[in-house]
Amino acid sequence: MKKIAIIGGGISGLYLANLLEKYPDFEYKIYEKRSKFNLEEGYGIQLSVNSIKLLNKIGFKNLSAHDLSYPKKVNFIDARNNNKICDIDIRKFNDEANYYTTLKRSTLLSFLLDAVPDNKINHNIELKKVEYNGEKLNVLFSNNENENFDYIIVSDGVFSKSKSIISNKIVAPKFFKSVALRGNIKHYDNSDISIFMGSNFHFVIYPVNQNKEYNFISIIRKNLSKEQLLDGKLFENSDFLQSLIGIINQNSILDLGSNLENIKAFPIFVSEKLETINKKNIFFAGDALFAFPPSFAQGASQSIETSYELFENIKNNNDQFYKERINKINSINRRSKINHFAFHLKNPLSIFMRNICLKYLTKNEKFLESYLGKIYRN
Repeated sequence: MKKIAIIGGGISGLYLANLLEKYPDFEYKIYEKRSKFNLEEGYGIQLSVNSIKLLNKIGFKNLSAHDLSYPKKVNFIDARNNNKICDIDIRKFNDEANYYTTLKRSTLLSFLLDAVPDNKINHNIELKKVEYNGEKLNVLFSNNENENFDYIIVSDGVFSKSKSIISNKIVAPKFFKSVALRGNIKHYDNSDISIFMGSNFHFVIYPVNQNKEYNFISIIRKNLSKEQLLDGKLFENSDFLQSLIGIINQNSILDLGSNLENIKAFPIFVSEKLETINKKNIFFAGDALFAFPPSFAQGASQSIETSYELFENIKNNNDQFYKERINKINSINRRSKINHFAFHLKNPLSIFMRNICLKYLTKNEKFLESYLGKIYRN
């Protein structure tokens, strides 16, 4: 029997645990630094067909449709005047059993946790040291306990301390010179995904269930000093939050201030490069492997996809994981940066040309298959 330590209980780690739970040849434990999982927040995530196919392997299709939403289109809207530019019918990437889905992140976490026994999750524990002991990995944890494992999967997020410990160097993400503002929005009624493009910002609104609850997420270009980035209280400060809302309101016909609830802000950090490790029994997954800019909405889907590929590599005892991942990561990273640039244009001529290009490209089947289909279907 192979023993596996999963460091981090986010989407990537919990999905891997669900896969391992179905195979008696594996024994696993999850080590989570938080004291509990936050299942109260109503913020949304998008899951494209590539991840829905993998979730359906563990019973996601049995989840109540009331807790999910299946948008038909992605609308592109000029935030200045609320005029729709064009749309993409994302149903073309669905198949008979798998649909592009939006939902609350807490709904997905609850589903993943349901299949994981409580005694396999260890809270308030972090990895401290890893040493080779023959073919085994001897792991020291923050509670001073040692244990031997056959594999270590590091999935503790973009600020992974475990990644630096295992790599024997400081591996830190890069500030993307942008801030995310997220929350829920009231008095909105549209069952599709809507992207509102503004000057140095964009925001996205989409439903998270069948109960007319909507997620709001905005990405705002904003350079912050090192001192500001280290000031955790800044992103909870009401004046700072209102200043971010003000940036949007000044450049948008929509008055968001009175309709936004549960607002939180956080700086966006991304990976500078793909860090791998030349050890066949230690792997990185999720944001610990690579953190993308958020403008392509593939973070959660890639966490699931990565964990499935990891599981297949461990099950089949091969070492092709990073070779298979690198092309996909590079493709999504490029698309995320292109979207980020295109959504934030402020020069009127550039905006005019962008809108013409969008109208053409969103109806060009070859482009859509290349830009979206290769990601969503594979």
